[in-house]
Amino acid sequence: MSATERPTLEVGRIVRAHGLRGQVIVHLWSDRLERLAPGSELRSERGHLVVTASAPHGEGHLVSFDGVGTREAAESLRGLVLYAERIEDDSVIWIDDLFGARVVDAEGIERGVVTGVEANPASDLLVLDTGHLVPLTFVTRVLANELIEVEAPEGLFS
Repeated sequence: MSATERPTLEVGRIVRAHGLRGQVIVHLWSDRLERLAPGSELRSERGHLVVTASAPHGEGHLVSFDGVGTREAAESLRGLVLYAERIEDDSVIWIDDLFGARVVDAEGIERGVVTGVEANPASDLLVLDTGHLVPLTFVTRVLANELIEVEAPEGLFS
């Protein structure tokens, strides 16, 4: 990756072709719907794809890409993972900013280092090298890959 190229994130996958005019069904893994706004650019192993139209459709999105006008062209995209640049948003905690960070509680006690993140319906969980699990809802501050401050209830680290 060059110094000017920004890191990309996996944001979805083309599941299948839909109809005869080159539309595809995309499962969007991102909660940022602007990823599929007209004019947005996505990357894939087959190159860049520019969205010309999109709309919610069942459990995915019905998407048209510039230059993809036939069912055959759409079928050739089946299974492609879609990538996009990170959206700068200070209110978002990015998962790749968590790994390797030291976790410190409100009293300044180091509680471990993040080795993983587990999906959980109530709140994703930081997995620490000490074996503790810390809900992301307790995170108060993140310094990417260095430090995570948490305000955890009494007994969480017992």
